[in-house]
Amino acid sequence: MRALGRGVAGCRGRILNVMTKSAGSRRHLPSSPFNRPSLEEPPIECFEAGDRVSHDQFGLGRVLAVEGDNAAVLVDFSGRQGRILSPFSKLAKL
Repeated sequence: MRALGRGVAGCRGRILNVMTKSAGSRRHLPSSPFNRPSLEEPPIECFEAGDRVSHDQFGLGRVLAVEGDNAAVLVDFSGRQGRILSPFSKLAKL
């Protein structure tokens, strides 16, 4: 039994050594579609009181008030209110 245990430990050490080695450097492909910058920024959405919205974290809600020139919106998420600041990257109008 002890010989078997030492053999397994020896294999484990060799496997971990192989797994920790780097696979090499990644190639940079200038023609990759993932490297292209977006041509234009998406427009900032304008909200009005009463709009139904969906938030990535808080879920569905209704806009209660708009502050300033769409600088922030106050949203009711099923009894829980949240103030969302512009730009509204996680908030979408339904």
